[in-house]
Amino acid sequence: MSLDSNMNHKPDISKANACPPLPVGASMLDKIVYWLGIGLGSGLPKRAPGTWGTLGGLVIGLPLLQLGFIPFFVITLVASIVGIWICDRTSVLMQVHDDPHIVWDEWAGMWISLLPLSFVMTYAPEYLTIGYYWFAIALAFVLFRFFDIAKPNPVKWADRKLSGGLGIMMDDILAGIMALVAWLMIVACILTFYPGNYGL
Repeated sequence: MSLDSNMNHKPDISKANACPPLPVGASMLDKIVYWLGIGLGSGLPKRAPGTWGTLGGLVIGLPLLQLGFIPFFVITLVASIVGIWICDRTSVLMQVHDDPHIVWDEWAGMWISLLPLSFVMTYAPEYLTIGYYWFAIALAFVLFRFFDIAKPNPVKWADRKLSGGLGIMMDDILAGIMALVAWLMIVACILTFYPGNYGL
């Protein structure tokens, strides 16, 4: 099922909003999709569900980083692709287009922003002191939230022009990619101007 013209508009995210409930009589598949869509509950808070959802994605992402770069990349890719359907179906169940409580897209975007760290952990672990590790995680989180909230182009274009599950996912995917690039630039500057100071 796709989004239709009867969908309610996205609520004002500057105000507290309750998460639309799962319809009575929903199938087991829809229940699973709904809970994935709201990030296993991380998107339930009435205020700043996107930030809480991103934090939930980060918590899930940390153990996934330990699997190595290739498995983490594959998981992130699959989450981004399958997320188009998850987000679309969750919107249908909520009867709201891109409700802020749908945070699977934040999970995928957060994981994209963590890809450089995953690469370093796998192929250049000599750079990973405890200080660098937590700094890198915090930097990825802050950068992703910045680009997801500020929505510079092309993030803004995707948010406004694309519809359905693709529209919900694409702006966060692009925000994740922009955070990834910014992360690489910042870390490259640190390593250039403070060589050997990996403990930060």
